[in-house]
This record gives sequence, structure tokens and C-alpha cells, in this order.
Amino acid sequence: METQPKLAIEVEGLTKCFGEVEALSGVDFTVAAGELFGFLGPNGAGKTTTINILTGLARPDAGSIRIGGIDCVKKPRATQQIIGVVPDESNLYPELSGFENLCFCAALYGMGKAQRQERARELLATFDLSQAANRKFATYSKGMKRKLTIAAGIIHAPEILFLDEPTTGIDVASARRLRQIVEALHLAGTTIFLTTHYIEEAERLCDRIAFIVSGRIVRTDTVANLVQPIQEKYVVRITCANPLTDIQNELTQAFGGLDFSIPGSGLIRVEADAPLRVGPLIRFLEDRGAEVTEARAMRPSLEDIFVQITGIAASAMRNEKEKKGGGQ
Repeated sequence: METQPKLAIEVEGLTKCFGEVEALSGVDFTVAAGELFGFLGPNGAGKTTTINILTGLARPDAGSIRIGGIDCVKKPRATQQIIGVVPDESNLYPELSGFENLCFCAALYGMGKAQRQERARELLATFDLSQAANRKFATYSKGMKRKLTIAAGIIHAPEILFLDEPTTGIDVASARRLRQIVEALHLAGTTIFLTTHYIEEAERLCDRIAFIVSGRIVRTDTVANLVQPIQEKYVVRITCANPLTDIQNELTQAFGGLDFSIPGSGLIRVEADAPLRVGPLIRFLEDRGAEVTEARAMRPSLEDIFVQITGIAASAMRNEKEKKGGGQ
């Protein structure tokens, strides 16, 4: 008989309204102990509302939540010692140094002076911040601030970590380092609940993913199961220097059996069940005035599944967040 995995998080029928707006509508999911669970959706889908409720910052209107076996609706603060929270905006003190911020956070969890100082130095080294340990937090770059905020969230070595948009608005090198740290925490057995706008980040890091749109979960599955239906697909992206109007219908009529979409101005995405002959496509486009600059074979990814399930362009979702936080 197969043993059921121990559950770190159990959510059933979670509902939350803000006035007339239903932010969450009957949300259900579970997260196994040690799992890295992705929560993926556009801005306003309900991701941050869900994290705020799970971490005790907001109360649900209906539904049940158990974290580490504890009923969080009846005992909202009972899980504070076993969870760590990294919000999408830093909650650290700008006038304190990096070292002082970490020591202060450790003190909130009842750690003794020697223990918290040792732990702070350890995390500063892990996050490549030792040289900035005595600088005020206000002087840190965006990437450094993000790293210290995550360090503060794990200062007490929590069993369960909530990460809300950890790499939004930071440089590529810092984002890469943060992903490495998240992977290391996961390998060490920490249960991680991750929200993100970056589909490629979720695909790279997560064991399972839930897609949430307009306060409702529309699909939950492992990354392998989600991408399996498209693994045998063949995809080509054609780039044109000039945008073409109404070309999708013409292509569909001329090339039966191929699926065409227009993911952006001057871009044409072609999907097929067998290897594609690109030459006829390019000649067809050039005969209609297209200036084709590139035709590239693409590996089908979780992004394709996301668009199929939600109807939302992944690029639009990324741009939404980056307008608020700056580019990654």
C-alpha cells in the first residue's frame, strides 16, 4: 500500500472578498512536506492575497487552512515559528545595517545574542553580502536588498518558506544567485511556496505548479505532467522586420495542419505534430511583403501550456510586473 506524503500546507474552499471584488473564490490545494510548489498567475489573480492569508496577515471570509497540521483559521499565529515569509516588497529597516537587520529579525524569534550573530554572519556569507554587512540597508542595490530580505525570512531556519515574487525587478546575476539559493533550500528539505510572474523560473524550480486566474485555480499538476502533451510538438518562431495584418488567417488557410499564432508585432509562431519545412512558409510570407529576418526552432515549454490554459500571454504577464518593479 502506497504511503501518502505528509502535507505541509492544506487549503480548502479559501474565499476572500474586498467589497464587491471576489479576490479568491473557493481555492483548494495541498503542498507536500519538502515540496517546491509554484503559484503562477497574472497581476491581480490572487497570489499575494493567498500568501497574506496563509501567513496570517489577512483573514479569509471562508475556507480552511492547515499549516504543519495547525488550524490557521482558529490559531492564526500558532505557525509563526515554523514558517518564514519573504514579501514582494522588503520589510527591513533602511537605517539599520544588513547585519543589524538580520540580528533584529533573529531576536524576534527568541534567538540568543551569540546564536543570532553567528546565524547572521553565516547568511551574509551565503548571500555574498559579507562585505556589505555594516552598510545601511538603504544603500543596498535592488538585488542586494532582495537577497537580505530572503536571508531575514530564513534566519530561524523555518520548515516552510513563503516566497512572493523573489526575483522581480533585480538584475540577471542576482536573480540567478537567488534561484541557486532557493534550489539549495529545497534540496535541504525546506517546503517552499513560490509565487512568480516568470514562467521559465517556475518551470526550472518547481515540483508542482498551480495556475490561478481571477481568484480561481484553473490547473494544478507536476511540471512533467503539464508539459508532457507538448513534448512531441515542433515549434518554429518566425521574426519579421515589419508587422503584417490579417496574416494569421491566410497562413491557416494555406497550410492546413499547422497551428499559427501571433505572440507579438512581427512575430509568427508555428506549431506542428511533425518536423516543419520552413522554406514554403518563408516564401509565402515574402510574397505578401514580409521582411523575414529569422526563423528559429523553439523547444515547447511550460509557457505554451500556460497560454493554452489561461488564454493570457506570458509576455504580457511579465511586462505587467516589470512596470512596477523594473526589468529583470
